Amino acid sequence: MGLLDGYSISFDHFIGGERVASERHFDDISPIDGSVVAQISAGGRHEAYLAVTAAEKGFEVWSRTPRGERASLMRTIASIIEERVEILAMVETIDNGSLLRSHIRSVMPRVAHNFRFFAQYLEESLDHEDFDTRGHRNHITYDPAGPSLLISPWNAPLMLETWKIAPALAAGNSVVLKPSEWSPLTASILADITKEAGLPDGVFNVVQGIGEEVGPHLVGDQRIRRISFTGSVPTAKAIAQVAAKNLTPCSFELGGKSPFIVFGDADLDLAVKLALDQYDNAGQVCLSGTRLLVDESIFEVFIDRFSAAVVELRQGDPRAEAVDLGPQIHPEHLERIDGFVQRAKANGSKLVFGGSKNDELGGLYYRPTLFVEDRIDSEIFQEEVFGPVLVAKSFSGVEEAIQLANSTKFGLAGVIVTSSQEIAARVSSEVVAGTIWNNCFFVRDLGAPFGGSKSSGVGREGGQWSFDFFCDVKNSVFAPTGWRN
Repeated sequence: MGLLDGYSISFDHFIGGERVASERHFDDISPIDGSVVAQISAGGRHEAYLAVTAAEKGFEVWSRTPRGERASLMRTIASIIEERVEILAMVETIDNGSLLRSHIRSVMPRVAHNFRFFAQYLEESLDHEDFDTRGHRNHITYDPAGPSLLISPWNAPLMLETWKIAPALAAGNSVVLKPSEWSPLTASILADITKEAGLPDGVFNVVQGIGEEVGPHLVGDQRIRRISFTGSVPTAKAIAQVAAKNLTPCSFELGGKSPFIVFGDADLDLAVKLALDQYDNAGQVCLSGTRLLVDESIFEVFIDRFSAAVVELRQGDPRAEAVDLGPQIHPEHLERIDGFVQRAKANGSKLVFGGSKNDELGGLYYRPTLFVEDRIDSEIFQEEVFGPVLVAKSFSGVEEAIQLANSTKFGLAGVIVTSSQEIAARVSSEVVAGTIWNNCFFVRDLGAPFGGSKSSGVGREGGQWSFDFFCDVKNSVFAPTGWRN
């Protein structure tokens, strides 16, 4: 147990409703100033086994809990989160460097909304109408699948964790959460909140630790019946190989190199504003449209106006109200970003602005960066950087725009800016991606499907799609005759 900004937080695992310490620990570093804010228990084989065992026991209770009771407990969790928005926001800002103002105004309220939405969906929208087959009645039910392993990323920890936790709990499953070792603290607070709300012991468990050390023991446990992972493509492949041995269903939300397409008829003010949004969270957003594909007729003027707008972005301590860009999450990640940038320079990509660490701020701050690139096979055009680095290329006509948009292995999202509904409809239909935003960005409804195509993922989250994954969907067929009351 420790104090962070005056708030008491446990740095140990949460297993079976109790805190469990490990002999080994790892440093949790704040990206704001590089300070060590906590020594976190480092889980391994033993802790993984304990957590899944606890989840098994919790599942026996929770899967039999009536829907109304499950929904009520989830709403209680949401209410406690709403009471502690400012605490959660400050802890997460210190832990992962995202903007405090965003956490307070949108991220943490959305965490509470995740629980409320799936509680309501469970009660009001999950049932499927019976239907007839040659006089036989088909009755579909959504049965809890079993203990679910949820592995979350570091860029928006609590929000992305609860996108998974809330539907898993609503479905009647127990949960083992493995938060990222780079941002583990708000998951620990959530564990205390679920305890306070009255969630039965073992229904929600948190195992801290280094992914490579504890992850295989969790993923490989045959008692785990669902695995949901958000992160990198290589890690997803490793998870899939282990999960395949037990035929454990997996849902993956992975990387992106999404196109941001600006047509010649676009509102340039809107286009520049939306392009600035692609630097959100210091570029650490998988959905960002990091490839700026701009009609050749407006390419130069767009680049000039966008460059002028970026100068106005303020970079610094994410706890300050006026700051727009915070730090990168970790020294390893900062070096990875800089490696991409330096290789792009060496390979002849044209640097428009940025391209270096922010020496004035020091630490983990990287300047917002833009390249212009003509070669679509270059690394900077093809691979996900996951930092404040964009690349621009011109196109001529709708056909080339679509071809460029689809020219990577990824298919997570896309942004289209145009005044033509015809162009928007055609390009939306032909770009391979899980989500396309037209003249907007980051509008996300929990009832809509969310996920990626190609190397950007497997499966969909949100609304019915979440329950299709976290449940065993059963059809019971009843003959028309032969019954007695």
